[in-house]
Amino acid sequence: MPLTLVTIACLSDNYAYLVHDAGSGATAVVDVPDAGPVQAALEERGWALTDILLTHHHHDHVGGVETLRAATGAAVWGAAQDAHRLPPLDRPVEPGRDERFGDDTVRVIDVPGHTVGHIAYFMAPSNLLFSGDSLMALGCGRLFEGTPEQMWGSLGAMADLPEDTIVCSGHEYTKANAAFALSLGDVPDALRRRAEEVTAARAKGLATVPTRLGLEKATNPFLRASDPALKAALGMENASDVDVFARTRALKDAF
Repeated sequence: MPLTLVTIACLSDNYAYLVHDAGSGATAVVDVPDAGPVQAALEERGWALTDILLTHHHHDHVGGVETLRAATGAAVWGAAQDAHRLPPLDRPVEPGRDERFGDDTVRVIDVPGHTVGHIAYFMAPSNLLFSGDSLMALGCGRLFEGTPEQMWGSLGAMADLPEDTIVCSGHEYTKANAAFALSLGDVPDALRRRAEEVTAARAKGLATVPTRLGLEKATNPFLRASDPALKAALGMENASDVDVFARTRALKDAF
């Protein structure tokens, strides 16, 4: 049976994600900005939390972990290489080494850029990607610790996943990201339509995540750094893909 996915709004603009395997009863949450909304979602569905998966160490992704662990006894997963600044880990994981959750294989992907210890989780065959603050809806995370080369490589690793992958990212930034994407001058029809849909959704208070990888590849400027049309719009026709990405990220930082 496919996994059940629940998107939970937390804090002002964060998201946590519940994943439930009906066959085994296993239930995971990916990132815990705040324990309260996660506990309420579990109680509403009668699910018992078994696992807590962390993408990176920032407080707005781990702030509720200890409260939730104490209440549920769930095992905390996180990057072994970043264990020194994560909550204590019950299950240190390493990129390139597959884990199991219910009937799904969990691929741990190294995605440095936003932070150097950032990881993403890809659950197959359910095709769920939990990308935290690396790949985001119409965007990518600010480079607080990593380099443009690292983030471009991280985005490429995720872009190679199946087109129908469901991308579960960590924030409700899509409307602002859409405005930035439109400002670059290269506006594919798919981007224009998506920007209109995002504006309409937010006007109704609806979440704009998760999204689909195929849609991100068609509209997200940070995944389109190799596109000749975007390069031309930026006046960088002969530049390398990573230089175009770096320029795009710098423009977003100042937007």
